[in-house]
Amino acid sequence: MSKLKLAPLLGAVLALPAGAVLAAQTPPPAAGTQQAQTPPATPAPQDAEDKDEPATVGDVVVTARANDVRTSIDSISYSLADDLQAANGTLAEALRNLPSVDVDPQGNVSLRGDSNVTILVDGRPSAILSGPNRADAVLQLPGSRYARIEVMTNPSAAYSPEGSGGVINLITKPTPPAAVGAPGAPATTTTTGSLRVNVGDNGRWNLGASGSRQRGKLTLTGDVNYRYDDQNFAFDRLREQLDPVTGAVTSTTTTVQESDMIQKGVFARLAAEYRLTDKTMLTGELRANRFEADSEAWGLFETRDASGALTSAYARDGVGGFSMDGWGATARVLHQFDTSGHEWSNELRYDRNDHENTSLNANVFSVPASPTLYEQQSNLSAQETVGFTSAYTRPMDDGSKLRAGYELSLSRPDQDAVLRRGPSEAALAPVPSLSNRFEAEQTVHALYATYERPFGEKLSAQFGLRLEQAEVEVEDVTNAVRASQDYFRAYPTGHLQYKLTDAQTLRASYSRRIQRPQPTQLNPFVSYGDPLNLRSGNPNLEPQETDSFEAMWQMRQGQSFYQATAYYRDTTKAFTDVATDVGGGVLLTRPENLGARRDLGVEVTASGRLHPTLRYNASLNAFRQEIDAAGIPGARDRESDLVTGRLSLNWQATPKDFVQVMGFWQGDQLLAQGTRESGGMVNLGYRRKLNETLSLQFTARDILNSFGGATTYDTPLFRERVDQDINLRAFYLGLTWSFGGGPRKPEPQFDFSTGPTGG
Repeated sequence: MSKLKLAPLLGAVLALPAGAVLAAQTPPPAAGTQQAQTPPATPAPQDAEDKDEPATVGDVVVTARANDVRTSIDSISYSLADDLQAANGTLAEALRNLPSVDVDPQGNVSLRGDSNVTILVDGRPSAILSGPNRADAVLQLPGSRYARIEVMTNPSAAYSPEGSGGVINLITKPTPPAAVGAPGAPATTTTTGSLRVNVGDNGRWNLGASGSRQRGKLTLTGDVNYRYDDQNFAFDRLREQLDPVTGAVTSTTTTVQESDMIQKGVFARLAAEYRLTDKTMLTGELRANRFEADSEAWGLFETRDASGALTSAYARDGVGGFSMDGWGATARVLHQFDTSGHEWSNELRYDRNDHENTSLNANVFSVPASPTLYEQQSNLSAQETVGFTSAYTRPMDDGSKLRAGYELSLSRPDQDAVLRRGPSEAALAPVPSLSNRFEAEQTVHALYATYERPFGEKLSAQFGLRLEQAEVEVEDVTNAVRASQDYFRAYPTGHLQYKLTDAQTLRASYSRRIQRPQPTQLNPFVSYGDPLNLRSGNPNLEPQETDSFEAMWQMRQGQSFYQATAYYRDTTKAFTDVATDVGGGVLLTRPENLGARRDLGVEVTASGRLHPTLRYNASLNAFRQEIDAAGIPGARDRESDLVTGRLSLNWQATPKDFVQVMGFWQGDQLLAQGTRESGGMVNLGYRRKLNETLSLQFTARDILNSFGGATTYDTPLFRERVDQDINLRAFYLGLTWSFGGGPRKPEPQFDFSTGPTGG
């Protein structure tokens, strides 16, 4: 496919009006107004009814509504202060309301249609939000933990290039500044916190507590959250086997599956900051989580021949569950040489996550009649992650800034899968061909440097380079098979910013990024899903690399904000799942490398006031995607035009009543062998301020029960359509009590463009 095919779309999308979502914003504060330290969190989110009154942050005066969206030369961040769904929902709800970001019903996150996204927490890697179990964490972690979410589609070299789609940085809620007493007076103790309780339909409920205590040089913070959720799923599958010569249908298999699941999750965190001297800060954090689920499932599998005669039929009933246990610790030393932002930080991180997935199923055969077959699956996985970061930042007298650092990342995943079969629960025996032990180790060393400086009053630029050495070793212990990958790469980045007028700004950027295969994606072991579906890794899977280009226009007029971004991504060896018919209607799915994937599009966002009490946020992303299948079996070159959009309305009905309506639409996603069809959701929210410390909140999620969708495959050997009904509709009524810290103030602005270590 020629890249020239993308040209007509580019002309069309550039003609679109710059109108679609965000919140009003004022220009960011001047450099040097914030003391650089651990990415700060803000005080408790401001009440929606706060007026646009000025709030002083250091020497900077901002307005309350100006904080909803913050932009820098290489990022944009969004406040969650008025997101009612995030207040009592999960991280998935918080992400779904952001421009550029999509989250499917299973919790898989994508950025402008690319699912290879790195998720950070306060600029640092998060073990629980990486690896194969990330989607489960996205569906369980509380959205109320986060004050802002930063999106970087072209991040600087200070960030890892892992994730071809870009980086999403979750900014946790921070500690309010401690009260300052008179000179020589005893140290002032400040205690703040909040309690949240939400009760939903179908037995759902969640609660959370957070607090901080400051005295003198020591600050302690902590939070704990618990969630109980009841969900049901339904999947309908139609699979047709085809004659490769005539294309005629030779057999048809239909599957109906239903599942009821109870999900429970708890997350806890405790952190301490101690100012050793006026220039040196010590920080430590402990965190732990446990997510678990119990499910009951039922399914009916029927196969018919070309004439429609029933040749096979069986029911599959079972119970199962999974659990995720994790804990981690972080230690950090920050030394500030002066108050200009000249600093050096060193950080050590350790995380361990254990995942267990078990099931017991009974296959009851009716056509042809045969004895019931019991199957018990046990999949155990664990991953240890060690990280070290040393970062140096040096502002210059001419307004320029140098950042440099070293990063080490070491991860050790392992898996142990066992399948047992037998005529009864008491007579189960292991199946060696479907059982496997797997171990791996991945080490990445990185050196990076970025240099940012102004060129006159209107032009500024940032240039960066990151050098990485990656080593991956995998071992199929069961079959005594080893493989390794060792490669060195350079990743340049560049950002330009030009101020057209006081209200308008132009930006352009480039970055080169990589997506390495997860070690488990390299495991050739064939795992068992059900009698018709198998999955394996691919030891020949190569890293995919992306060249990403962007051009952006922004305009601010009073309380209105407009932005239009044209982007182009060229990815070589892009990952894709490929299904192959291995006989008898059984499909084996494994990852493969495409020849290339290209995306060209425009994203427009807008926000402002429709009325003194009514604000809107809107976004629209239209892009063309091209796939070069490069000889993948059953795949072909494909291209399509895709659209996603969001709209929210925030109405301050009275000084104490706040109403919110949100909706989004996720367009089709192109696959090498088919399409994942579109889906959307409409949410409602209402908040009543009862007094200065207590508020009542009601939310309704997916009120139309429309967020499901279907996936289709179309190959020379088979066709398949899978329809899913996730039933995400939920209603919650909750109370939030905040205490300590004095009157609620508008949240201050912070500079979130300081790199992964706050430097």
